[in-house]
Amino acid sequence: MKSQNVDYYIGDAARMTGVKVETIRYYEKNGVLAAPLRGQNGYRLYSKDQVERLMFVKRCRELGFSLNHTTSLLDLTNSEGRTCKQISDKAEKRLKEVRAKIEDLRRMEAVLEGYVEACPRDASANCPIVGALSHVDLL
Repeated sequence: MKSQNVDYYIGDAARMTGVKVETIRYYEKNGVLAAPLRGQNGYRLYSKDQVERLMFVKRCRELGFSLNHTTSLLDLTNSEGRTCKQISDKAEKRLKEVRAKIEDLRRMEAVLEGYVEACPRDASANCPIVGALSHVDLL
């Protein structure tokens, strides 16, 4: 802490949130975070609210929200007329996307498992995995 107003340098904000300094600067450049005030030494000084916003962005990104969706959620959180339903709808949409991705991964897992199980793992040059991946059904 560098002043009575509980301001944090960029390194402090990075350590507190686990977000890299370069990423914080990227978020500022792209308007996700407002440019912080500068101290007399010219260094960026982040308020408690800005650090909390940065943590919000980090957690959204960890949950797979795009930067655009994260910004949309932030806009809602700062909106006077926001409702919990609006935010919940966005989270529910993301949940559906995650579930669809999990299903895709399970299908890929099953196919790969079949390929691996079919492979004799011997010294022959004829590998069934290569054959399966290369096979084209010709008319």
